[in-house]
Amino acid sequence: MPVSGPPTHARPPQRVGRLKALATSPRALRLAMNLWPPFLCSGIRVESMAEDLRHVRVRLAHSPLTSNYVGTLFGGSLFAMTDPFWMMMVLRGLGPGYVVWDQAAEVTFVAPGRGAVSATFELEEQVLDELRAAASDGTPVRRWFTTEVVAADGTGTVVARVRKLLYVRRR
Repeated sequence: MPVSGPPTHARPPQRVGRLKALATSPRALRLAMNLWPPFLCSGIRVESMAEDLRHVRVRLAHSPLTSNYVGTLFGGSLFAMTDPFWMMMVLRGLGPGYVVWDQAAEVTFVAPGRGAVSATFELEEQVLDELRAAASDGTPVRRWFTTEVVAADGTGTVVARVRKLLYVRRR
């Protein structure tokens, strides 16, 4: 007679691509991202990445290759420079017991990007605690994260505001 109980198959952890999985340290991940064709060919550089992946700083250079028809920064590059970070940071922060996906995004262009720009991402432990608590019973959680893309000339001029909606669920 079969014994009833939990299923013997377990869900695999959220899959990370084979090449990306080789970047086990933030330094290796930063180097890999800087060599990743969508960033490398778009003038996007990951300038800094904290050991715990709670802080990331990204820069987009202004050049003929990153300019649009009217000579300002191409909007797609402004979005691309912010795209992967919240998902990666939250996934790493919560650990293997969670599924984290990008579910939606919004970009608001505030001012023309006439020079280099940067974006800084800061993930507080309090936010991770809130996500853990909200997802503790298996309920999917959706949370918006906002990043400002600012002129790198020190003026603090906001060029774009990017919002990402993350889907978080406990496995």
